[in-house]
Amino acid sequence: MQPARSLRPLTPLADTSIATASSPAQRGSALEVLRVATGLGLSSFGGPVAHLGYFRREYVERRKWLDEQTYAELVGLCQSLPGPASSQLGIAIGTRRAGGLGGLAAWVGFTLPSAIALIIFAGIASAVDLSQAGWVHGLKIAAVAVVALAVYQMAKRLTPDWTRRAMAVAATVAALLLTTPFAQVAIIGVGAVVGLLILAPPPSTSSSDEQSPISRRVGLIALATFFALLIVLPLARAADGQVAAMVDSFYRDGALVFGGGHVVLPLLHTSVVDTGWVSNDQFLAGYGAAQAVPGPLFSFSAYLGAIQAPMPNGVPGAAIALIAIYLPSFLLIFGTLPFWHWLRRSPSFGKALAGTNAVVVGILVAALYTPIWTSAITGVLDVAVAAVALLALMTGRVPPIVVVVACAIVGELMTLLI
Repeated sequence: MQPARSLRPLTPLADTSIATASSPAQRGSALEVLRVATGLGLSSFGGPVAHLGYFRREYVERRKWLDEQTYAELVGLCQSLPGPASSQLGIAIGTRRAGGLGGLAAWVGFTLPSAIALIIFAGIASAVDLSQAGWVHGLKIAAVAVVALAVYQMAKRLTPDWTRRAMAVAATVAALLLTTPFAQVAIIGVGAVVGLLILAPPPSTSSSDEQSPISRRVGLIALATFFALLIVLPLARAADGQVAAMVDSFYRDGALVFGGGHVVLPLLHTSVVDTGWVSNDQFLAGYGAAQAVPGPLFSFSAYLGAIQAPMPNGVPGAAIALIAIYLPSFLLIFGTLPFWHWLRRSPSFGKALAGTNAVVVGILVAALYTPIWTSAITGVLDVAVAAVALLALMTGRVPPIVVVVACAIVGELMTLLI
């Protein structure tokens, strides 16, 4: 397996200029896509940026399902949309390879292994009291290191100048002061407007038009459905306070979070902890466990759906949460593929996206402080353990699963010895 440190660095869309390949996509079967994606779902450790590297190695270098330019174009598309970029990239590649069923197969294969593992962990966590468990405290410390590394990596890529750094700082302050469910959405919207008004346009691109595997008619229907559900689901929630509330919460979190991966953390925390569905200890323990499994971080939703208080819980709840949080990804990929080449040529879109990316960094900084730091760090020894874990992750030589397991062991030992 290729180590994380050898992955090619990815730059945000607003700072790149990549020509689109004009070669048509080769066709394959959904079963073929499922087999390859399942292999990635079982082996892709390291988080969203690492996943893009694994995808490139498998789909571009080994199997040659698409070339470098087309891969970079799809990465740009997925980084521009709300939701989990790596999962959306897999859906897009699967769709090019085998149509809509190929996109579904790519998602199932990449997501199911981690989702099953986290559902099993939820069954264990729900049967015991986690509040005093030392290993849970260790998982919380691991979460501090993981999110701190994500902040560092995203800040380097998405805030390369002082203007965007100032936007990130302002977003951090706003996210800490405004804790309503829609605060992050409002901050992201303001970031897009500010970027449109004051940031420089990205370098121009000369993309050629490749025929989309999705028709424009289907794309328009998918986009209309995406926005319609944002309106209809809250109304259904008002009529039914259980299943509809779950679907609404997870769908909204999947639809309105830019940056994917760790950035969904504050939205999910608001949705399930602030409502009393999941305790803060259960939330952070599950988030720590999510770092120890391969595949997408959005599989964390399966854990939350399985462990939360509203019925149905267990496997049905996990399925509801997982489908609801990923449904926006399918609708957005199917909806934007037919129009992506036109959209990417727009300087206004590039400026708005650069502003959005900058404030996403600030939102993640706020999430690092609360609830992660405030819940996990209780003394100098915790700070030391988190610092060592962060340094180990930054070397690129220590797999995240090793760091997470080590933190859990250290947390248990601290409880026993102190």
